Amino acid sequence: MRILVFNAGSSSLKFGVFDRARGAGHETRQVLKGAFERFRDGACDYALSVDGTARSGTAPHGDLAAAIAAVPALLEAEGIGGIEAIGHRIAHGGADFTTPARLDEETVARIARLTPLAPLHNPANLQAVRVARGVWPDLPQVGVFDTAFHQTNPPRVTTYAVPQSWRDAGLRRYGFHGTSHKYVAERAARALGRPLDALKIISVHLGNGASVCAISLGRSFESSMGLTPLEGLVMGTRSGDVDPGAFGYLHRQLGLGIEEIEHALNHDSGLKGLTGSPDMRDVEDRAAKGDAAAQLAINLYAHRVRKYIGSYAAGMGGVDAVVFTGGIGEHSPSMRRRICDGLDFMGLRLDFDRNQSVDLSDRAAPQIQAYGSRVAVIVTETAEQLQIAREVAAHLDRPEAAPRPIPVAVSGRHVHLAQAELEALFGPGYELRVKVPLRQPGNWAAEERVTLEGPKGRIEHVAILGPLRPRTQIEVSRTDSFALGIDAPVRDSGQLEGTPVVRIIGPHGAVDTDGLIVAARHVHMNPRDAEAMGLENGQNVAVKIGQGDRALTFGQVMIRIQPNAFTEMHIDTDEANAAGIGPGCEGEVIELEAHLDAR
Repeated sequence: MRILVFNAGSSSLKFGVFDRARGAGHETRQVLKGAFERFRDGACDYALSVDGTARSGTAPHGDLAAAIAAVPALLEAEGIGGIEAIGHRIAHGGADFTTPARLDEETVARIARLTPLAPLHNPANLQAVRVARGVWPDLPQVGVFDTAFHQTNPPRVTTYAVPQSWRDAGLRRYGFHGTSHKYVAERAARALGRPLDALKIISVHLGNGASVCAISLGRSFESSMGLTPLEGLVMGTRSGDVDPGAFGYLHRQLGLGIEEIEHALNHDSGLKGLTGSPDMRDVEDRAAKGDAAAQLAINLYAHRVRKYIGSYAAGMGGVDAVVFTGGIGEHSPSMRRRICDGLDFMGLRLDFDRNQSVDLSDRAAPQIQAYGSRVAVIVTETAEQLQIAREVAAHLDRPEAAPRPIPVAVSGRHVHLAQAELEALFGPGYELRVKVPLRQPGNWAAEERVTLEGPKGRIEHVAILGPLRPRTQIEVSRTDSFALGIDAPVRDSGQLEGTPVVRIIGPHGAVDTDGLIVAARHVHMNPRDAEAMGLENGQNVAVKIGQGDRALTFGQVMIRIQPNAFTEMHIDTDEANAAGIGPGCEGEVIELEAHLDAR
């Protein structure tokens, strides 16, 4: 499959062509990299890279539509044909788009309604879509959303502490640069030789736009950008974090209106506001010559990044790797050094020589931490267009899913015991007695019960499910965790590293053990149903339960394919109660997340 990818801005256009064999497990290869770097009256400057050979020139009519319209001739001149699909970067998908989407009229209209959330980005993205649909009317066009990767962020991360009416109007944190953060996390996992879902990674994207993302066990946990790309780090022209009280203060003191303040925070702030230049290379050169404003800007910039890294390590309960990417992250050894200095307390130490001699050719991801550092430090190029091409290919490769009803089961609080904890609670050599088989083959509920105890209270008569496991796991609802006084994280079954400790009390004794989680919603599925529905193990889907106005959609539902499994969705009691879900409810898979190879 040959895919043309567009990343459109108001004054520039990046594009690339990528080849990928159909089907999972195949690498995606870049054939061409191009950009219309500047639009101006009557012309637009472009640059191409084909097979390592650089080209540049000027095309007539300097605007976005003309630039896109000029692409077919540029491709023909380079002998590049056979385009089968078009991929588009879409900055903001709101809460609606969690996966790539076909860009038909209905979808484009839904994206257009999100323009108030991204007035600087989505209009240009959509203009590119409309123009490309006119130039290539017979090709599928697919949107990949910057915000989609962050849809796994928990409510405590996405919620602003503001009046309910504001939240109802859509005021929440979304996060951006998701395509970049997703790519570098997968690249870092390969560099470390470990599964992504076993790692805690902090991705640091430092360019003209900059953000930090905490990626916990394969999922985005938090991003420094919020409702808009303005929140978070100091950037080229954006301020990053500012006290919201500044709006009232500037209005009273300087007579500025909301639009004037917003424009200044987006276009005249950041490095530009501090030094007059938005380019970190200029700022570093001036700082080396003694410019006090440039020196302050560099210190402020590094401090803000370091602060976010520390807070995200605390939020995830640890970190395995910090990954630098983006123009500054990839090319400024001094900035990487400034950011990492002082992080020894978390076990992160740079090797200064390796930091100075980073080589990123052939999509390398060198490690630059010092010997003995507990935290890996990795530098790698971001490849947003490559990631978009991968997601477009995966989206189009996926077979049409046959709709099938999925029974919904409510999973009450329960404990899976390991042998050591069983004997500590019930005595040496004790064997659980089967009370009733469960619908999942080989699983059963025991006659015995235990008590959970936390700093705030107890929960009595908690069920034990068999058979025994290699490691004890305790699954409770969010309300249960408040009753215990312990913050139980939402985790997939078996992801127990860094989970909190709870006391389990049995008739023979008590044991303090980690493994306390709120189980992430999931679907047990047998291979036959998975094949019929076009689903893969570990894939995330959205499931709609109910019909009409009463229908509810649950996103980020993981598919667990197991031999002889009974196909059913499991949600916890809190979600079931909030949704009014009872016995006999069924759901239907309505949306699929691209399940990508990690090459």
